Amino acid sequence: MSSDAVPTPRVAVIVVAAGSGTRLAAGAPKAFIGIDAHSILHHCLARVLAGELAQVIVVAPEDRVGDALTEVRAVAGARHELISVVAGGSTRQQSVAAGLRAVWPDVEYVLVHDAARALTPPGVFARVVAALQDGNDAVLPVLPLIDTVKRVDGTRVIAALDRSELVTAQTPQGFRRSVLDAVYAAATVDHTDDAALVQAAGHDVVTVAGDDLAFKITRPADLDRARALLGDPVERAVPSGVLPRVGIGTDVHAYGGEGALWLAGLEWPGENPLSGHSDGDAVAHAIVDALLAAAGLGDIGAHFGTDDPEYAGAHAAVFLARTRELLSRAGFAIGNVSVQVQSNQPKLAPRRAEAEAVLGSALGAPVAVSATTTDGLGFTGSGDGVAAFAVALVVPLPA
Repeated sequence: MSSDAVPTPRVAVIVVAAGSGTRLAAGAPKAFIGIDAHSILHHCLARVLAGELAQVIVVAPEDRVGDALTEVRAVAGARHELISVVAGGSTRQQSVAAGLRAVWPDVEYVLVHDAARALTPPGVFARVVAALQDGNDAVLPVLPLIDTVKRVDGTRVIAALDRSELVTAQTPQGFRRSVLDAVYAAATVDHTDDAALVQAAGHDVVTVAGDDLAFKITRPADLDRARALLGDPVERAVPSGVLPRVGIGTDVHAYGGEGALWLAGLEWPGENPLSGHSDGDAVAHAIVDALLAAAGLGDIGAHFGTDDPEYAGAHAAVFLARTRELLSRAGFAIGNVSVQVQSNQPKLAPRRAEAEAVLGSALGAPVAVSATTTDGLGFTGSGDGVAAFAVALVVPLPA
């Protein structure tokens, strides 16, 4: 990677895609099976890349390294220099070790993620990284158990277990890089996941909230579920007689911030940064306002206040994932979003498809991005900043 292309990331994500997929019975390694027009690995990478800047190492079966590189080129866009592919081993632990050897020296935090959890929202990655930055050695995303759990002996029930003390583990599992390096260097026994390996070495593992969409595609029914979730959200959500709702949102930010320019969910190296409490991404903020307005949930200031330290410097993936969660809790599905950017710089056209993929992945819905100038007129025409205007369609879910 050329040093002047992108900043060196502090986070690496090892995507474990070396599984055989025997239980899926689809005749190919699991990560390369299609969900829709794209493979499980493609969808996984799209969501990994929708988060903050990170090195990504894909661990593939030895005879599928070339196929994995093809998938990387298809999804990575301008971030292709951040992604590499290595061959995995005969066990999951060996595959993670192969990925760990490819992590760049300056990386501080390593996330290990199963490609089979292809629909994991970017917000889960953000929560894991935030917990690591708070000083924890190991972080595990989890969901509470809903079903009653029984201990059995064969077909006979022995006892009921207290589910309040039980959770289900997901990925990405995050670790301080120095801790994971040391644990893997000393490992002599295989464990079911990396958190178990780190815990066995005497380190504390803390939890953060997982997500229902982070389920693992293991059996044919899981693949059917993923395919249904990636279908047209309006077709799935609209019962007869229920009308969709539309909202509009606008946002403007002036140039003059610190660090790099973030716009439409992408980092723009070498461009003048925007000023704001978060990263100043006017496109993402206009989308948030449009979605909240459509659902009757107020505006961005009501949910992402400038006095809230959680959102200081936060990028689009955090805002959009949180907005998606707010809409879901309020009983709405996102249909689609259209957003127009008014600015002289940066030139959006070369990265339009990349921006649409990143924003759409975070929302789980189609996003169309367009751009225009104002022929030298007004705030944007004079080069003082960026304006964005968004229209969003949401649909009430059946009660």
